[in-house]
Amino acid sequence: MNAVSMKTVRSRSHVLCFLLAFVALFGSFIAVSATVSKEGRTNHNVTKEGDDLIIESQKGVVAADDARCSKIGASVLRKGGHAVDAAVATAICLGVVNPIASGIGGGSFMVIRSSKTQKVETYNMRETAPAAASQDMFANNPSAKYEGPLSMGVPGEIAGLHAAWNKHGRLRWKLLFEPSIKLAKEGFVVAPYLALFIRNYRKMILRDPGLRQVFAPNGKLLREGDTCFNKELGKVLELIAQHGPEAFYTGIVGKLLVKDVRKAGGILTMDDLKNYKVNVSEPLVSNTMGYTIYGMHPPSSGTVGLSMVTNILDSYGNVDAAKGNVGLHRLIEAIKYMFAVRMNLGDPNFVSTDDYVSQMLSHSYAKQIRERIIDNTTFPSGYYLYKWSQLRDHGTSHFGIVDSDRNAVSMTTSVNYPFGAGVLSPATGIVLNNQMGDFSMPTEMTPDMLPPAPANFIRPNKRPLSSMMPLIITKNDQLVGVIGGSGGIRIIPAVVQVFLNHFVLGMEPLSAVRKPRIYHRLIPNMVECENVTCINGDHIEITHPSRLYLRQRGHKLGTNPEDAIVQLITQRFEGADLVDSGRKGGQVSDNKAWKGILTAVSDPRKDGRPAAI
Repeated sequence: MNAVSMKTVRSRSHVLCFLLAFVALFGSFIAVSATVSKEGRTNHNVTKEGDDLIIESQKGVVAADDARCSKIGASVLRKGGHAVDAAVATAICLGVVNPIASGIGGGSFMVIRSSKTQKVETYNMRETAPAAASQDMFANNPSAKYEGPLSMGVPGEIAGLHAAWNKHGRLRWKLLFEPSIKLAKEGFVVAPYLALFIRNYRKMILRDPGLRQVFAPNGKLLREGDTCFNKELGKVLELIAQHGPEAFYTGIVGKLLVKDVRKAGGILTMDDLKNYKVNVSEPLVSNTMGYTIYGMHPPSSGTVGLSMVTNILDSYGNVDAAKGNVGLHRLIEAIKYMFAVRMNLGDPNFVSTDDYVSQMLSHSYAKQIRERIIDNTTFPSGYYLYKWSQLRDHGTSHFGIVDSDRNAVSMTTSVNYPFGAGVLSPATGIVLNNQMGDFSMPTEMTPDMLPPAPANFIRPNKRPLSSMMPLIITKNDQLVGVIGGSGGIRIIPAVVQVFLNHFVLGMEPLSAVRKPRIYHRLIPNMVECENVTCINGDHIEITHPSRLYLRQRGHKLGTNPEDAIVQLITQRFEGADLVDSGRKGGQVSDNKAWKGILTAVSDPRKDGRPAAI
């Protein structure tokens, strides 16, 4: 190439570089302008990190483990609905599109915080044992406790949702069902997570006529991207939308459901449905690591579980106690002690739990436990003061909601194992729960070879122990977090780690959720180190140096075959305004709430996405 040509190329290159730089600069200006939308036309934006796994808003947010349900919840908020309105719509949606984990055939725990009164209340809509249930009902057939119609508890979700809506709802009950009715009757796309479980549980699905009619029409299992119809469930939701919970508990829906259950060999009756009661109460409150945690009383073990673990770490007197590999070792040891104590819990309407709850909330007891933790070693299982076999519950779905007034809902809903009892009522399209599997049984041979916990034995109308833990978090009486998870026995360790990551160690919300986790079940005495590839392709794994550190302290390591899924909402207050103007002595006046920036995160380990208004 001659000198003239080279000079021409260089000149053109300079022009091209200038144009590219200008385009980049202009693009940056546009991006910045869009981000500054908090003060302009747009009220939310998806952040760069994690793309649509995280969203921010100054108005309201929903974080569910299915994107469609988050959007439905946000659409309710956009219409002026209360957080409870959005919770009803979100929960019904999840039962339609994610029936492996939740649905109106199951039960839930819900925590609600009112921004006007700053009061928190809890709704225990956990399933109860049928009236014909007994302590030894599974003695001759232990597997029936986990699969089949005998494993079904009396469903509570519809009753609980209606009770909460009846007190807090702003929109019409019927309106909240319409999007999910459409999904059930007109069809919804099978998401990757549901497709995975359809494939893994194909034998169960093909064996049950009801499951087969929905998930294997014409004998062919549905796959990712296929359209799934549950028209019978759509009809049932229409009846409940029009007639309220009476359609389910005393009306035609209940009659059809009971007929199917009894035909399959179950013991559910119309009296069981008619006599179901939602327990509404003040929350269990824990003050730990500078925060106030509001959650469920037993039979939920999650609130006290988190409190005990965080109090143990807090007793070191320095937030650095939870940092790094030594913090990981201490966390594992604390989790083992927590699991040992929690099996003394049960339904407080049937057994006394006050002493154990007080113990798990106690800072002085946490200090006693901390003195038994040695930083350079671990111990055999017997060292951790266990007495009873662990509850090994499964499944569930969790979501959090904060509305424009800063009312908050944290709700965990479940049918227990994937596809519950492995039975779908053909006449109603309802997946039966298998929550009877969460009770202990005197004659059961447990995997850990420990005796079953008497506090959790079956009694008619009793609620079984649970790992579910929907939580609302405040600091200085202001809302700072809504959190909870799904994944059975792994829920408590997972939520504890996300809480520590963000609220104690200062990690950004998505990083706090995404960070690799450890799990422990006390027996076997083995640390399960996360090593998973997420639905979106992200790979999450405990680092080699951390694994080496734990081995050097005597921990036996394995990998976890199942994940826990955590949804997180946070609120930060820079540049925040009061929801209702007014101050007293330079402080927020009574019953006033700051309106800060909300950040909602859905766990990448599942295919959920948050939404905002």
